[in-house]
Amino acid sequence: MDIFPISLKLQGQRCLIVGGGHIAYRKAQLLCKAGAILDVIAPEIEAELLTLLQQHQGQYLQAEFSSQLQLTAYRLVIAATDQPQVNQQVFACCEAVNVLVNSVDDPPHCRFMVPAIVDRSPLVISIASNGTSPVLSRQLRTQLESSIPHGMGKLAAFSGRWRAEVKAKIVDPAQRRIFWESLYASPLQEWVFQDQVEKADQGIQQALKEWRTPQGEVYLVGAGPGDPELLTLKALRLMQQADVVIYDRLVSAPILELCRRDAEKIYVGKARDQHTLAQEGINALLVEYAQQGKRVCRLKGGDPYIFGRGGEEIEELYAAGIAFQVVPGVTAASGCSAYAGIPLTHRDYAQSVRFLTGHLKAGSPELPWSELVYEHQTLVLYMGLVGLEKICQNLIAHGQRADMPVALVSKGTTPEQKIIVGTLADIASKVKLHHIQAPTLTIIGEVVKLHEKLNWQSEAIV
Repeated sequence: MDIFPISLKLQGQRCLIVGGGHIAYRKAQLLCKAGAILDVIAPEIEAELLTLLQQHQGQYLQAEFSSQLQLTAYRLVIAATDQPQVNQQVFACCEAVNVLVNSVDDPPHCRFMVPAIVDRSPLVISIASNGTSPVLSRQLRTQLESSIPHGMGKLAAFSGRWRAEVKAKIVDPAQRRIFWESLYASPLQEWVFQDQVEKADQGIQQALKEWRTPQGEVYLVGAGPGDPELLTLKALRLMQQADVVIYDRLVSAPILELCRRDAEKIYVGKARDQHTLAQEGINALLVEYAQQGKRVCRLKGGDPYIFGRGGEEIEELYAAGIAFQVVPGVTAASGCSAYAGIPLTHRDYAQSVRFLTGHLKAGSPELPWSELVYEHQTLVLYMGLVGLEKICQNLIAHGQRADMPVALVSKGTTPEQKIIVGTLADIASKVKLHHIQAPTLTIIGEVVKLHEKLNWQSEAIV
């Protein structure tokens, strides 16, 4: 994060704009709207800007900017002239006395940025790009303007009026957050939007009267194979409201960033022969936090019910009487195959698909080999990197042809995705040659041939 976003309270605070043209006028409008007392210094001033100053008890100083000006009298300064050397002088003078300064359209000479603003006062949303792309910021503002109801400002004001009473009734901040979230999901929001204030007041009074400390709950959420845009809407909503996030190794960093920032985050990832916490310990952790009244997000890569031990965790919660929700995710088979340009089924090549785990037991994969040797079928192997060579040997030994196409996808759906294409006879040696790392997914079947035509994400290493 290159900039730290803050919201300044400028009511009654003196601010200075250097420049008297149209750009200065645009910035002056924002500062006056925020309640600032505004001074403008410039040799000449546009009529609109002068009128604005007069309407808001501002002051026009008809002069060139000078380093002798007492800048410490101002909370912030904006340099908005069409002369870069003057703007840079303003920046240098402000820096010397630690006054916040912005030089319009000149990021290197800015100590703060003026963001694109969505105004639903008292709710104000700002979008900033650190000066790299103001047009993009404005486009995002336009999208938000169309998606955020204008009544949100009324709802914010209504909440502020009740904030002290709610705080007195519900002392615990975590419980108070749950109260407000449940209230915003109720009909009360629509009552406020429609100016039915008396009805909304009665609604919140009743909600406070009936409030009981909620029981803990666990959300078993599938995070998908890595690309955060593959998250479901429900997954994102629950990730944002959870008090605790317990996550696996396969949950990507960009997805973890989408969780509520102040949630407690606990890593319980498992790699081959390296378990941060045994499965029994994870089960116990879910129960423990839920019994404390916490909302727990158990975040798992892919889909929690496909080789994710989600069923074991839910059984434990059921036995302990803990409420839970299960949110399916895009499983690695679907995500990685799609991003590799390999359809798992195709009328000309495969009429069935089979998901298998390639984990080794006693040094060897235990799979129903004779059932897997079928020409018009796609096999998808999860976690089969270490046992890949033995898996290929066993399939050939049980009758599958050695030239059956195989694709191995590493870190699928992420920017680091790699695809190795070969056959049962040579895929293991190709994977070793290119030092491929987990997580991987292996696809075996004639559908692999379609990668060359249907690939849209990354080229394969053949």
